[in-house]
Amino acid sequence: DKARAWGGGLDILVNAAGVWLEGAASEVREEQWDLVLDVNLKGAFFLISAAIPHLSAAQGVIINIASDAGMVGNSGAAVYCASKGGLVLLTKALALELAPQGIRVNAVCPGDTATPMIEYQASTYGGNDPDGYKRKLLGHYPQGERARFITVEEIASFIHYLCQPGAAPITGAALSIDFGISAGY
Repeated sequence: DKARAWGGGLDILVNAAGVWLEGAASEVREEQWDLVLDVNLKGAFFLISAAIPHLSAAQGVIINIASDAGMVGNSGAAVYCASKGGLVLLTKALALELAPQGIRVNAVCPGDTATPMIEYQASTYGGNDPDGYKRKLLGHYPQGERARFITVEEIASFIHYLCQPGAAPITGAALSIDFGISAGY
C-alpha cells in the first residue's frame, strides 16, 4: 500500500532480495536454512501475494531475481540453489495462475554479479584469499581471461526490457543473463 500511495499505483514488482549460504549440506543448521528460504523464497511469495490486486488492475509485471544457481546446481550451495530453484518454479506457476488477470511473471537468472553479495561471498568463504575466490568463480565462465562479473546496470537494463509492452509475449520464463555459464548444462 505504501508503494502504491507513493507512486500512484503499482505496475511492476521486482523481487530482488537475496542472501547467500555456502558450505557442506551436512553442516547447514536449521536456522541458516530458514533464513535463506525466508529471504529468497518466502518473502518473494508474500510480496507477490500482497501485490496481486494492484498489479491486476494495472495488468502489471512481476520480475523475480533468481540465479543461475536456481537453474543448475552449485556444489556446496544446496540451500541457496534450493531457494532460487524454488523461485524459478514459483515464477512459472504464478505466470500460469496470473495470466488471466493480465499479469506477466518472469524470473531473471543472473550469474555472478558485481554486488556486495559477491564481496561477502569472497570475504566469508574465500579464506585468506578473497581475490582468489573471485578468480575461481570467473574461471568457470567461457570467456576465459575476458570473464568479468555482470553489472547491476546490465541486469537492470534487461529487467527494463521485460517490463515493456514489446515484451508482452514473455511470461513464465526463467531467463539467463550469465555470459553463457549455464549454456553447457
